[in-house]
Order: sequence, then structure tokens, then C-alpha cells
Amino acid sequence: MPRTVLLAEDDRAIRHALERALTLEGYRVTAVADGAEALAEAHRGRPDVLVLDVMMPGVDGLQVCRELRAEGDATPILMLTALVETADRIAGLDAGADDYVVKPFDVEEVFARLRALLRRTDRTERTDPAERAEADADDRAVPPEEAPDDRYPQAAGLRMDPRARRAWRDGRELELTRTEFELLELLVRNAGTVLDHSTIYDRIWGYDFGPGSKNLAVYVGYLRRKLDQPGAPQLIQTVRGVGYVLRAD
Repeated sequence: MPRTVLLAEDDRAIRHALERALTLEGYRVTAVADGAEALAEAHRGRPDVLVLDVMMPGVDGLQVCRELRAEGDATPILMLTALVETADRIAGLDAGADDYVVKPFDVEEVFARLRALLRRTDRTERTDPAERAEADADDRAVPPEEAPDDRYPQAAGLRMDPRARRAWRDGRELELTRTEFELLELLVRNAGTVLDHSTIYDRIWGYDFGPGSKNLAVYVGYLRRKLDQPGAPQLIQTVRGVGYVLRAD
């Protein structure tokens, strides 16, 4: 079955061009011109993935994202933005988006990011339903401190529960998006090992966006904001010219 994409973009030329490109790529596309229509379509029939322009008249892409996440809708969301400042990109991630593409964009990059989002969704959905039900039912009845490391990876005061998609630092639960969680899990499982940019891009996005991309730096910066505590060491450290490593010193 073809994957379904809900596209919301107020610029008619961009909307039509992207709709045509996605259709030729094999997606079944519903294209709308504003956020209100996007919410209505998302409620009418859940798509496999949403592509939302950030700046639209009336209800913008950030509002759509926040509304869906508040409803408990975990459908992956790719944001399209003309805003290049890091703070603007962070606003999209904070609203609950999974990834973003900066305009003007190469359509092949959009395809690559959509494939990565859908692969991650597929991995989550392939998890044993009984295990997911068990995790939901006990809601962490077993404290993560007492759990075996293979089920609950931990390092440098961080503990993670991949089944329940939950993470803690020193007992404080962290609110993470899908991409943030997967990036942190990769770093925790490889604590003390320097991971280069290409490896991280391949493992998290399934595609190396090249040396000019700032996507990884934005996610690392946002993770740091959520992880770091006053007076405590910075956990995610930059190895200049190479990549990143998780360690407490």
C-alpha cells in the first residue's frame, strides 16, 4: 500500500510542485493550503506522515503540531521552514516536530527525511504488542534503577526505557521528541565512544546530509538544554572536527 502524506503549504507553487514530486515518488498525497485544513484532514483520516509549512496564515504549522501532540497523536511530522535561525528551528522541535527542512530545499532531501521518519515509525510498530501493553500497564512499576542494563541502557546518570520511550537524568524525567530520544539512546549506548557526524546521521536519519547540514548540531543543542543542570558537567561533548561523545567528565 502506498504511504499517505498530508501536506500543508500556503505557497501554491511550492505546494503543487511538492505534491507532484511526492506523487511521482509513490506517495498518496493530500495537499491543503493552511493549518486549519490540515487539522481537519488529520482528524478525518490519520496519514502516515505530515509535512507542514511553519508559516501559514491563521493556524500555522507550529500550532498544528502542538494541537496534534496535545491530542496524543504521534504521527511523524516534518516541518518546512524558511527561518534559518537556530532558535526558530528549536521552536518547531519544541512543538513536537520530528524533523525539519529549510527552504529552499532539494526535493531529494525531503524524500530522504520522509523515508527516515517512516523507517523509525515502522521499527516502533514492529515492537511486540504484548511488550508494549506490558510497558503501558505497569507504567514503570519497576524503577529503572533496578532494571537490567540490556533492557534499560544507562550512563553518566542517564537511564532510558526504550520500550516506553522514557528517559531520566538523576531521577528527573526528560520530555523528549522521537528524534531526541533516538539520538540520546545512541549516545548512551555508546557512552565514552566518539561518534562521527556521518555515523550519527546514518543511524538516526538513515542519510548523511553532508558537512553543510546543521541539523545534527541543532538537535544536540536542544538535547543539551534538556539534559544539562546548573553546576553539573555537560554530558554531550563536542569533539571538534569529528562528532560527539557522551561522558560525564
